[in-house]
Amino acid sequence: MRIPTSFLAVLAFSACAHAQAPTGTDAVLQSVDDRYEMTAGIAQNLWDWAELGYQENRSSQLLQSTLATEGFTVEAGVAGIPTAFVASWGSGGPVIAVLAEFDALPGITQDATALRSVVSDKHAGHACGHNLFGAGSVTAALEIRKWLEETGTPGTIRLYGTPAEEGGSGKVYMVRAGLFDDVDIALHWHASDANSAAARTSLANRSAKFRFHGVSAHAAGAPERGRSALDGVEAFNMMINLMREHVPQDARIHYVITSGGIAPNVVPDFAEVFYYVRHPDADGVEEIWARVEDAARGAAMGTGTSVDWEVIHGNNPLLVNETLAKMMDAKLRIVGGVEYSAVEQTFADTLYQSFAKPRLALGSERDVQPYSVYLGYGSTDVGDVSFAVPTVGLRTATWVPGTAAHTWQAVAASGTTIGYKGANNAAKALTLAAIELYQNKDLRVAAQAEFEAARGDNYAYRSLLGDRQPPLDYRK
Repeated sequence: MRIPTSFLAVLAFSACAHAQAPTGTDAVLQSVDDRYEMTAGIAQNLWDWAELGYQENRSSQLLQSTLATEGFTVEAGVAGIPTAFVASWGSGGPVIAVLAEFDALPGITQDATALRSVVSDKHAGHACGHNLFGAGSVTAALEIRKWLEETGTPGTIRLYGTPAEEGGSGKVYMVRAGLFDDVDIALHWHASDANSAAARTSLANRSAKFRFHGVSAHAAGAPERGRSALDGVEAFNMMINLMREHVPQDARIHYVITSGGIAPNVVPDFAEVFYYVRHPDADGVEEIWARVEDAARGAAMGTGTSVDWEVIHGNNPLLVNETLAKMMDAKLRIVGGVEYSAVEQTFADTLYQSFAKPRLALGSERDVQPYSVYLGYGSTDVGDVSFAVPTVGLRTATWVPGTAAHTWQAVAASGTTIGYKGANNAAKALTLAAIELYQNKDLRVAAQAEFEAARGDNYAYRSLLGDRQPPLDYRK
């Protein structure tokens, strides 16, 4: 069953295990633990509201007000996005940024239970754990501010409220607006079924809605007068599915038909299909994309229809910074993994039975995965941030081991204390990393040098979504 916020304090909150820590670190970790109920309360509210990209009004306001209450100066509505904001505390450098996401995914709902239980009056869910992302990042920002004030350390902490990560590329518009131009290091994290600070890159991607226009007619009485927009979509999809055999192995192409007509006896004069194209680098995306556009034109020509398209979002891949990743890995190992209470273990045991081929065993939530460098097959608008400023992230076990993102099992765990404990661990690791960065100039210099070398000489930022304005209605 769902665990209300009012009962969080009386549940057996088992503090996350951590290794022997240097002098002073234990106090920081305890201070984060002291905010656990606040972190859990924010995460639960965001989970309840499950607001979609660019519509996260209550979620954004909650994060803003929490930060403002503790002395942050909040600038809302940045980069032309009503729900985007930047909250700052301190002055001068170094400037450390912490990213916070808070959008949900459409079309997937689930109660906070270990058995499949659709919530009939909800049309979205936190299947990627962004409710936890937002809550954990805010807690980290508050703790970093507290440490800066108590120690008198110079510097600025900023929390970037970044909406619409799921297909809206909110951070890309913030990068384009120059909001990261004076940042020294950016920190982020993500919900997961494992604890890891691996140097994980991602796929670049671009999406668009392809809209076919035809001529309506009576499908039986006068079919010769009609030109089916749905035929255009289907011909287009067939061409792309044939093309899949002839794209690089690491490329990904997927789509949904968002409009295909209303009645079978009416030739549809409008149909729409929503496409994603992914590849490990931006040039690869653009090469495939040109072929996709040609296929759309050919499908329209062959079916007697016309077609236009609107690019909805586009993300660069994550630019790995091993100097920072190894530092973050060390901090995560101080924090350690998650210890389940008896209630949580029962939840995990039950949920685990719903997995066909889980990649991890129960109990691995207590461990930190080995450090490695690898390609992840997802995409994120953090990629564009990572090309603007040295960036590092981590993942914590907010879900039962074996859980995949964008599933009902992820929604379920994201609304329980299992998720909240993982967010609490993320806040600890982010806080320790920021403290290290404020104190260690050599680390910052080394990270900057690696960053500049990875971008290469004569680097110029290029957005994969062009010069379009934020698609504030893309989820409506």
